[in-house]
Amino acid sequence: MATGIKDTVHPVEAASVMGLLPARPRLLALGEPTHGEDTLLEIRNGLFRQLVEQEGYRTIAIESDCLMGLVVDDYVTSGTGTLDEVMERGFSHGWGASAANRELVRWMRAHNERADDDGRPASERLRFAGFDGPLEITGAASPRQALTALHGCLERAGVDAGLLPCTAETLDRLLGADDRWTEPAAMTDPARSVGRSAEAGELRLLADDLVSLLDEQTPHLLAAASRDDWDRARLYGRTATGLLRYHHWMADTSPARMNRLLGVRDRMMAENLLALADRGPALVHAQNSHLQREKSTMRMWQGPVEWWSAGALVSARLGGEYAFLATALGTIRHRGVDAPPPDTVEGLLYGLPEDRCVVDASRLATALGGTRPAHRVSPWFGYASLDPAHLAAIDGLLFVKDVPDRR
Repeated sequence: MATGIKDTVHPVEAASVMGLLPARPRLLALGEPTHGEDTLLEIRNGLFRQLVEQEGYRTIAIESDCLMGLVVDDYVTSGTGTLDEVMERGFSHGWGASAANRELVRWMRAHNERADDDGRPASERLRFAGFDGPLEITGAASPRQALTALHGCLERAGVDAGLLPCTAETLDRLLGADDRWTEPAAMTDPARSVGRSAEAGELRLLADDLVSLLDEQTPHLLAAASRDDWDRARLYGRTATGLLRYHHWMADTSPARMNRLLGVRDRMMAENLLALADRGPALVHAQNSHLQREKSTMRMWQGPVEWWSAGALVSARLGGEYAFLATALGTIRHRGVDAPPPDTVEGLLYGLPEDRCVVDASRLATALGGTRPAHRVSPWFGYASLDPAHLAAIDGLLFVKDVPDRR
C-alpha cells in the first residue's frame, strides 16, 4: 500500500493541480483546514502566481467581506489608496494583519503596473474579491452600506425617479441606528435581533424591488455606466437582500435557526462565486467546509447543525467547471496538533518523504482499496481534519507535513 500511495503524490505546482482535472475549471477552489497560518497562504500565493502566468487566471477570491474586498480591488486595478490603508480597510476577520495577504496584494498591484507606463489593459488586469458576506461569527453588519449603495447606483445611472420604490431618506429612516443591527447579543439571543421588526420587513420588500428594478433596467444601466459598475450594483443587491435575510433568521426562535443562518451565509458566498465565474477563471480560497461538495456539519452551543456549503451549491450549478482541492496537515505543534496516527489519511501521507505535495485523490482511494482510513481526531478545535469519507468528492488534496510556528 505504501508504494501505491507514493505514486499518487506530485509537486505543489499549478501544473500538478491541472493534471488532475479534465479541463481548466472556471472556479478552482483551494480549501484550508484551519485559519491564520501564513504558511498555507504563501502556498496559495505561489499557486495563484503560476495560475496567472500559465493558465490565464485573473481573479482570486478569498473568505473575506465582499464589500470590503472592493477596497482591495480598487487598489490592485487602479492604485486607489495606499497599501497600508487597503490592508486596514479591505479585509474582514482580521485577515488584513497577515503578511502573506499583504504580499498577495502588493504583488497583484505590481503585476498590473508592470506591462508599461499605462499598466495592463483592463481585460488582463488581476482582480481581487472577497466572497463572504459582511458577517462575523458573532453577528452581521447593518444592511445600510449595501442598500444605500444600490439605491445610489440606480439614481446615478439616471433611472426614472418614479420607478424607484422609495427615496434615500426612506431607507435612512427605516434603517435607523446601525448599532440596532450589529447588537452582539443577538447571535445567542434572538429577542435582541431587529431582524423581524416592522422596519426590517419593509426593508426586505424594498430591497427586493430595488434588485428587480436593477435587473429590469439592465440595458439602460450598461449603456449609462460600465460593466464593472453594473457588476458592483448587482453585488450591492445580493448583499442587501442576503443581509436582510440573515437578520431575519437571527430573530428566529425555532430549532432550525442556526441551520438557516449557516445556510444563508453560504448561499451568499455561492452567489458571489457564481458572479465571479461569469467574469472568467478564478482561484477561490476558504475553509474546506465552505468549499466541499458534501454537506457541512458543525457542533455549536445548541447542538449539531448541518447545511449545504457554497462549494456544494456552486458545484451543483457549474458541474465540471468547479474543482475542489482540499488541504490537510500533518502537525501544527504550536497548537498542540502533533504527528497524526498512522491509520489516518494524514498519517499515511505523513510517512512519505515529501514535506508538501499535491495528491491525486482518486488514485489514493484506489491505492487504499476497500480499506477506509480512520478519521483523525484533532486535539485542537481550530483544525478540521480530513474526513476520509469525503475522498471521493474532492478533485485533489494538498498535504503539508508540518506547519511552523511564526507567531
